[in-house]
Parts: sequence; structure tokens; C-alpha cells
Amino acid sequence: MIALYFHFPFCTRKCPYCHFYVIPNRNHTPFLKALKKEWDMRFPQIEGKEMISVYFGGGTPSLCPEGIEMILKEVRGSEITVETNPEEVTPELIKRLVDLGVNRLSIGVQSLNNILLKHLGRTHTAQKAIDAVYIAKEEGIDNITIDLMYELPYQTGATWKETVDKASSLPITHLSLYNLTFEPHTMFMKKEKELRPHLPSDEEGTKMLNYACQKFEEVGLKRYEISAFAREGKQAIHNTGYWTGRSFIGYGPSAFSFWEGKRFRNICHLNKYINHLEKGTFPVDFEEKLPPIHSLHEQIAIGLRLFAGISLPNIPPSTSALLESLQKEGWLTYANGHAKLTEQGFLFYDTVAEKIII
Repeated sequence: MIALYFHFPFCTRKCPYCHFYVIPNRNHTPFLKALKKEWDMRFPQIEGKEMISVYFGGGTPSLCPEGIEMILKEVRGSEITVETNPEEVTPELIKRLVDLGVNRLSIGVQSLNNILLKHLGRTHTAQKAIDAVYIAKEEGIDNITIDLMYELPYQTGATWKETVDKASSLPITHLSLYNLTFEPHTMFMKKEKELRPHLPSDEEGTKMLNYACQKFEEVGLKRYEISAFAREGKQAIHNTGYWTGRSFIGYGPSAFSFWEGKRFRNICHLNKYINHLEKGTFPVDFEEKLPPIHSLHEQIAIGLRLFAGISLPNIPPSTSALLESLQKEGWLTYANGHAKLTEQGFLFYDTVAEKIII
């Protein structure tokens, strides 16, 4: 089984914390022509293989429904996800997506506090985000996931509780929870010195995470990965593939792929992406194939993000010894070829990952 990812770079504006490749919304035709060319060129790689998931990310792919339609005429998957923002959600859009076969919607909510939404550069209100979820549900999408952010500048325990409580009452099946990181080449990174004094303390951030985990668990959204919560049977098929090492191909500028043990990325520039494809060449600007031991350790680190842990039959003695040492430090449990992070390990996942990846 394989998965497909399509990167649509268009956005109405770039959020100050966003590090993804996005550009102002514009004429989609040149991009779609190039995307179709990339699809045709890569088709021999995927022909005859079972597609388990198709994911449209960005950017804001819902700004380009004609592109989604073009791709879904060519391929289907058991899970078809489209990312969108609350201000883009209308009954007409959702009806069109449902008619195309989309069965999962990812809505970039980020916060349900209007003041914090302004600090984040978001153009929707809390009520608009709530309305978007209900519109999607009423128009036929039963599998809805939202993104929320914590440890934000000017965020307090009270405003976080407000967001979590409101989110818990929504008819969602999945939720992704992220703490703010200052990413290179973002407006927030440029303003880091100004913003850092207004961040919650580490202790406050831990309290925010614990409150969210407890509240979401109470309403049936169980944490199954460090940043992901889902109702029974609604774990993200596409994202779980990333954590378990499933092969996938990414299309569009900046899209990553993992195929036959090799990782590669398309160029992060729309015009250069188009030019490559017009010449009949793949728009890849980076690729690597890790040595087997490095690849194994990377997959262990990624797989440990899952609360169920990772099965590790027949690993080298050196890798087994490393996991046993991490168990002695209290970061994980390791027995009978299965490794799983402890509660402490999940809190300090980045530290654990650094110790594993070689």
C-alpha cells in the first residue's frame, strides 16, 4: 500500500509562524498544467499499486478545487483529505468536495480565542472556525480534524482552557495539537526577541498540555501519537503512514517523497518547478538514501511517536543495547522486541530522538 501527497502552495496570506512553502493566491493554470505533467511522469512508479490515502495539503488546497478534481479523476484512496481554513468553508465548497470523493477535512483552527487569532495573523474568528466545523458536518463530511496551537505569545491558562473546552464540544473525529516553535525564515523568528518574554513558562506549557490531554480523553479523543488525538477508528491513515515508514510520493513544489528507501524533495519554487516539468525533467532538488543502520534508527525514533510504540524484530545488538540504555534512564520500555516511550519519554521526545538518530 502507498500514499500520495499533493502540495498546493496557494494562500490568501502567509501566517507569521508558518514555515511551509506558500505563495499568494494567483492564477492556478500554470501550476495545474505542471502538476498534471508531474503526475503523468511519475505514473509508471505507482501504476498497479494500492492507494490507501490521498492528502491535499499546502498552502490552502481548497482555494483550488479544480486541481483537486483533476487529481481525483485519476486516483482514489480509502482516506482522501483536504486541508482548508475556516474562512474558506462554505456549504457550496463542501458539497463540491464530497461529490469529488473527499471524505476527510482538515481545518486550520489554531485557536478559539479571538485575541490570540489576531496575534497569529489568522483572518478568521473563533465563531467562524466553529461554524466551519458544523458546515462540514452538515454537508456530509463525517471525518473532521482540526489543528490547535499552545504555548503561544500572550496565551494564558484561562485562554487555553477556553479553546480546549470549546474544541471538545465540536463534532470532530480527530485533532492535532502543536506547541509553537520559532521556525527559520518566518516573521515570528524575526520577532523572536520581542515575543519570547510573552510566552508561557515551561511549567505553564506542561499544564496546558496536561489539561488538553485530560479533557480530550474525557470526550473520547484518545491520544495515539505525540501530537494527535482521535476517536475510536479515526486515527489518521495518511499521517500514520509517515510514522510507520509507509512509502509515499509527494507532488507539487516543496513536496517530500519516501520511495524504495530513498527520500527526496521537490524544489521549493513554483516557477522553477514549472520550468523543470516543461523540460520533461523531475523537479527534485534534494535526495538521500541513508545507510541501513541510520535508516533503522531514524524509523525507530519516528515510530516511537506512536503511543502503541514500535515492534523491532531482529535488530542489531548495538541498537538493542542503545534501547536498553534508554530504558535504564527511564525514557522508554523495551521488551520482547517492542519499544514504547514512557510518560517521561513523551514529554522529552526530542531528547530521546536525538539519542537514537545516528
